[in-house]
Amino acid sequence: MASRRNFLTGIIASSSFPRLSWADAGNPKFLAASKLPNGKYVLCGINASGEDVFKIPLPGRGHAASAHPTSPEAVAFARRPGRFALVINCMNGSIIKKLTPPNNIHFYGHGCYVDEGRILITSENRIDTGEGLLGLWDSQSGYKRIGEVSSGGIGPHEIKQLPNGKGIMVANGGIRTHPDHGRKKLNLDTMRSNISHITSNFSLDNIFELPKDLYQNSIRHLDISDSGEVAFGTQWQGDPSDPVPLVGLIDLNRKIGLIKLSLAQQLELKGYVGSIAISRNSQAISVTSPRGGVAHIYEDQVLTQKIWRPDICGTVSNSNSFVLTCGSGLFINLQLNGQNIKIKSNKSWDNHIIAL
Repeated sequence: MASRRNFLTGIIASSSFPRLSWADAGNPKFLAASKLPNGKYVLCGINASGEDVFKIPLPGRGHAASAHPTSPEAVAFARRPGRFALVINCMNGSIIKKLTPPNNIHFYGHGCYVDEGRILITSENRIDTGEGLLGLWDSQSGYKRIGEVSSGGIGPHEIKQLPNGKGIMVANGGIRTHPDHGRKKLNLDTMRSNISHITSNFSLDNIFELPKDLYQNSIRHLDISDSGEVAFGTQWQGDPSDPVPLVGLIDLNRKIGLIKLSLAQQLELKGYVGSIAISRNSQAISVTSPRGGVAHIYEDQVLTQKIWRPDICGTVSNSNSFVLTCGSGLFINLQLNGQNIKIKSNKSWDNHIIAL
């Protein structure tokens, strides 16, 4: 009887697991890593009003998270260069799997689910050669690592899925690092960043680069609209007294270009874009610069709003608005008509916030 009962319990559990959704985890609208006043690090599920739905402990400072599209589980990545990525059950906070890359490889802080959540892709670096990699993990087999492919460049960072199963876009920052040297940049004189298009069968389809005179403009972050237009933000590694455009687009004709700003507007960003988001209809872009303490909002490639806040970095598109987060704990829901809702918490938000 006991064996039969255990068997039936297993059948019930296995049959019910696929029906679990984010609603079972409190229906959070966003995920973001943060630091609490006691110095501990957590991954937070956040509702549309900026309030915590859950807080899950992390072993160290987080950077970005990646959420499964249907199941209430997420991957929290260490700040680059790091070797931990935790797959977390967001219903109870338990660790489903600790992802550890093979020897001679480390994570680069971001990931992306594809194939309706079956495959997790992680941005990685091969330490001995500096080659950018994309690690492939099968979520349906306990997050077993099933291989890796080239990212199409050096220093892959943010990864986003294109609509309609057309693959992914990868921001290859072009900067080589090594865990023995922390975050020291090892190849600034020869670096070259790009955005690569990787097809749904994980082959390299195309590479988009900026003009050669901008070879030190490191493309680190990107976002994709519902139609497939790609917005990207860069971090200038050249002479800080010689500012360059930091925000660009890859349009539907697959032409890459930079948004033109005045010299004063460029200087406001302090050569550093920390995060970027594009609206679903491609008409608006939100860009943050924690170094400049400012966020820019562009509508039809024209700067229309500025939000001045210390350590402002996280941003994500939210229907007809953008959400922004700050290291001071401020959560801002910014409407494009200029109205916004501000919520102050006692935590320090880290670099990124993602939408579910």
